[in-house]
Amino acid sequence: MIKVTRLNGATFTLNALYIEKVESFPDTTITLTTGSKYVVLDPAEVIQKRIIDFYQKVQLLSNPHIRGEEDEE
Repeated sequence: MIKVTRLNGATFTLNALYIEKVESFPDTTITLTTGSKYVVLDPAEVIQKRIIDFYQKVQLLSNPHIRGEEDEE
């Protein structure tokens, strides 16, 4: 889960596994695989960093083949 901030300043959490895309229009819009869209105050770069941190925390990026590494030592 990642924390994001609505335009009114309220924070909430999203399951990062369901995030399909993050866009800036200039407001940051997060689209989920379910089709739901959320407009948030957080910059797209910050959201992307939080997603990567979440993936690393749940060890989704722990497999060297997923990370693009050829040889596992």
